Amino acid sequence: MYKLIRSIFFLFDAEKVHYFAMNGLKLLCSIGFVRKLMAASFQPKAIPQYTTINLNFSNPVGLAAGFDKNAKYLRELETLGFGFVEIGTVTPKPQAGNDKPRLFRLPKDKAIINRMGFNNDGVEVVKRRLADWNQKAGSHKPVADSTDSGLQANNYRLMIGGNIGKNKITPNEDAWKDYEICFNELYEYVDYFVVNVSSPNTPGLRELQEKESLRKILTHLQILRSQKTNHKPILLKIAPDLTNEQLDDVIDLATEIKLDGLVATNTTISREGLNEKSKVKSQKIGAGGLSGLPVKKRSTEVVQYIHQKTKGSIPIIASGGIFTAADAKEKLNAGASLVQVWTGFIYEGPAIAKKICKGL
Repeated sequence: MYKLIRSIFFLFDAEKVHYFAMNGLKLLCSIGFVRKLMAASFQPKAIPQYTTINLNFSNPVGLAAGFDKNAKYLRELETLGFGFVEIGTVTPKPQAGNDKPRLFRLPKDKAIINRMGFNNDGVEVVKRRLADWNQKAGSHKPVADSTDSGLQANNYRLMIGGNIGKNKITPNEDAWKDYEICFNELYEYVDYFVVNVSSPNTPGLRELQEKESLRKILTHLQILRSQKTNHKPILLKIAPDLTNEQLDDVIDLATEIKLDGLVATNTTISREGLNEKSKVKSQKIGAGGLSGLPVKKRSTEVVQYIHQKTKGSIPIIASGGIFTAADAKEKLNAGASLVQVWTGFIYEGPAIAKKICKGL
């Protein structure tokens, strides 16, 4: 059924269809008995709880940042069985992002190119939505405790990650201020943070992956956290395009400052792995980050490299080319603690979390 729906969706602009589909799902989930039926269909069954970064996850399959940038669809994504959702990337001020069109499909390669540019409603609006979500869901309670959830009684509540970035107009030397604003504003409303310095779609952002730039941002956030009464994990999202030497710098810094974890990986600027027709199409599309099947191999290599170098001492959330349970197993066997999907969700459909969990 989903393949038929997907074939229709793929006839239209990717970004417009994304919001059409999610708003349609939102409408369905607003009807109590329909949501219960959907939850019964899509919730993973009898999955052991996963514990990492000092948090308990109902299952190891999450949705990567960029899908629900503005925390609009948390109820719907919980209904579909995800163990966690990373909202954002959120910036201090709202911004429109890059010019449209900016989201493109490469179906023959199960891939997507995006150059969204951190389009989001800004931290104040996102914070209000998260506050409302926490109030309705019951902060720090199992979802089974919330009324009319329609979810399995043995599931824990949906974990929320806050992916934070800087505004496009903010110069790199002041980037730490943007991360501070988002960190402070979202602190009480998310379960963990991911510092995004690896998107290829904000000019100059990846320069912040250099060791000293990272040190300034991450240690400042750790100082801010030390002043809080509750501890929220801080992770760093890295690009698949880093060399081993650059990865070593990240690992050295993460070890030195006792970073809580890494997310590996973001999208790639490389076009390796595409077939010839897709390469031609990608040249016409132009700049943007490539995700999906072509990044799968490199993402796994990065996860494995980090795991081996650190002897498993730094938790890793793996993202990149995960479509099936076998793909997820590959990442977990390489050393990941959790996995995230994004492009896989587009190509495989709403049952992806359940299917992956069933095969683990």
